Amino acid sequence: MLEFPEFLQVPLAGWVDAAMGWLLANLGGIFDAIGHAILFILLYIERFLLWLPWIVIIVLVGVVAWRVMRLWWAGLVTAALLVLIGSFGYWDLAMMTVAIITASVVISLVLGIPTGILMARSNLVESLLKPLLDAMQTMPSFVYLIPALMFFGLGKVPAVFATIIYAMPPVIRLTNLGIRQVSQSVVEAAQAFGSSSRQILFEVQLPLAIPSIMVGINQTTMMALAMVVIASMIGARGLGLEVLLAINRIEVGRGFEAGLCIVLLAIIIDRITHAMAARQQYAA
Repeated sequence: MLEFPEFLQVPLAGWVDAAMGWLLANLGGIFDAIGHAILFILLYIERFLLWLPWIVIIVLVGVVAWRVMRLWWAGLVTAALLVLIGSFGYWDLAMMTVAIITASVVISLVLGIPTGILMARSNLVESLLKPLLDAMQTMPSFVYLIPALMFFGLGKVPAVFATIIYAMPPVIRLTNLGIRQVSQSVVEAAQAFGSSSRQILFEVQLPLAIPSIMVGINQTTMMALAMVVIASMIGARGLGLEVLLAINRIEVGRGFEAGLCIVLLAIIIDRITHAMAARQQYAA
């Protein structure tokens, strides 16, 4: 009576293993094609960032920060933070990290925004996807590495795949929320003028939902950056790998430098994307 009865135990682990085995056996070609597409996007972004001279990137980011935040000193501070990353000797690794984040965020937005639109237009889809999004956000991030490794092996592709799963829910939720928060009177006015459902979506609801969507992009980007160290465990190079190596070798200084570079990147990305979201909200 003190032990849980065996006939009530559910062999979920066996079912999941069987499902994964079936997917690998029957859909392996599809996963290979997806992996090649992700790798192509990632390598293109990485090579482009490494090809650009460091001074060009610093100036461009500083100008963007100045124009978005509308503060000249914000551009200087942003540029100084990038110079600090380079002064630690982690410029190339930082660009590799930015490439992984960029590829993950781009794919997350391509998949997430249409999914959020679909949720906003169907209560049934919303009720079905909400538990899945809850699971994606609460599941320990290390768990995402297991299917990523099985489907794509070691390297950058599984790192991007795991990052996408972890980072995509915010943009889906906030796209759905932004569209649903559009005033019904505005939608009814557009319908009264004879607008089609497609016109209402693209000319009324999405423009008014842009502030919420921009906040979702900000959150997705920050969650992608949070996966940098974890993704390094499956072969992704970048600042996360330096932190992992420092942990394994107990090199406190090395880990502090790499960790500080990740923090500086997070500050730069967060301030720029947050300012973009704030400007869209002010314009709305």
